[in-house]
Amino acid sequence: MTAVLTCRNLSAGHGDLTVARDFDLELGAGKVLALLGPNGAGKTTLLATMAGLLPRVAGDVVVDGVEIASGRPAAANRAGVVLVPDDRALFAKLTVAENLRAATPRRRESSEDIVELFPALRRRWKLTAGALSGGEQQMLAMARALVQRPRVLLIDEMSMGLAPVIVEQLLPVVRRVADETGAVVVLVEQHVQLALDVADEAMVMVHGEVRLHGGAREVAADASTLEAAYLGTEGD
Repeated sequence: MTAVLTCRNLSAGHGDLTVARDFDLELGAGKVLALLGPNGAGKTTLLATMAGLLPRVAGDVVVDGVEIASGRPAAANRAGVVLVPDDRALFAKLTVAENLRAATPRRRESSEDIVELFPALRRRWKLTAGALSGGEQQMLAMARALVQRPRVLLIDEMSMGLAPVIVEQLLPVVRRVADETGAVVVLVEQHVQLALDVADEAMVMVHGEVRLHGGAREVAADASTLEAAYLGTEGD
């Protein structure tokens, strides 16, 4: 397998505080990783570090064989790393169309194919992002990421503030994007079973360390080990 995304001994944190340590990962094209764990495990900090928003404490992030400079979000984005943050970070006063146009690279003429993934956005085309429902805002955040044609798509808490029925509609889009574009997806998600349903691999982090890593189906089938990893009690 030729890796699209590789993390080697990656440690991440804020200033002098290290919150995730010795994170190793290798994902090939079209693979989805469910990055799971309780609040405070270091998942969001890891995503921000992969995206260059935070400087690395240690280790390497490599995309398509090229090491990404630490703490350089523009460099990470040029390499194809795109983050969908948990707060969605939309331009609230811009319309759906304007939000997408702002993110669309100049070399691309249209975002029509992306909008096909989220039909509801077509009906809201001229509404401002601030006027959308929570589910529609998340669709827009995803669409805005996808118009950039990511090689690595990092999604932080897609389900934040959304009803489970909306999450059930959105997560299959993640699987479709990976299958059809070959992008690697790292999905941080609190709806564990829904995330495992669309993922190829799963990791559970507790207190900044990976406690469990395996195939998503195997992890889902072993509820007791998954629970122990979440609680940090495996091996006791």
